[in-house]
Amino acid sequence: MPSSPRSIAEVPARSDATDSPSFSPLYAQIKALITAKLQSGEWKAGDLIPSELDLAKRFGVSQGTVRKAIDEMAAENLLVRRQGRGTFVATHAEQKVQYRFLRLMPDEGSESLERQLLDCRRQRATTAIARALQMRTGDAMVEVRRLLSSKGVPVVLDDIWLPGDLFKGLTTERLNLHRGPFYGLFEREFGVQMIRAEEKIRAVAADEASAQLLQVPVGAPLLSVERLSFTYGDKAVELRRGLYSTTSHFYRNELN
Repeated sequence: MPSSPRSIAEVPARSDATDSPSFSPLYAQIKALITAKLQSGEWKAGDLIPSELDLAKRFGVSQGTVRKAIDEMAAENLLVRRQGRGTFVATHAEQKVQYRFLRLMPDEGSESLERQLLDCRRQRATTAIARALQMRTGDAMVEVRRLLSSKGVPVVLDDIWLPGDLFKGLTTERLNLHRGPFYGLFEREFGVQMIRAEEKIRAVAADEASAQLLQVPVGAPLLSVERLSFTYGDKAVELRRGLYSTTSHFYRNELN
């Protein structure tokens, strides 16, 4: 049975002093309530959420307060506004945002990368991976290796580690049957939505194994990108280490 609507009265009381550490603007409290609904699964990836007017009535605040909260969530890619249709929960399955965590761009034009799954297996988490994913050493995890290619030429070698308890049933067959980005599969079939990521980037030289898979000489310069992805509540749910060949591609980022 769905829970009863939560009003703003349920938000912890805040201090009247704006310089108090406990002070939280009203729109930020509404943002927290909406985020809680996303985290609980009441509104899933791709769902239309209630209108600003309906949310204002539900939470007992003005429509302008709700609009400010939604504006901020849209800027953070948690929600997507669609003119004349309403506001939707962001999804990696949507064409224009499905590769928003992948910043490798071709030197000329645009392209879609082809995917080749090399391996998918259940393992026990090492100490380093367990620490990154907020697990215990030896906990079950899923390890995935894949190649991304441009016009038949490999450009990315990805190693991906996922918490086993969140991705029960993730197999090679399941990944091969899925045609879109992995994140779309993760949110649709496992209820895990990647909402933000942190990356560490460094230059490395290709070792023998990576050189063979990426079809570059041993010692060739590669870009190493380590990404830790988070879902709601700042919970780490994916560790990914990618080796990027930048012979005909570059890594692009936008700074705001």
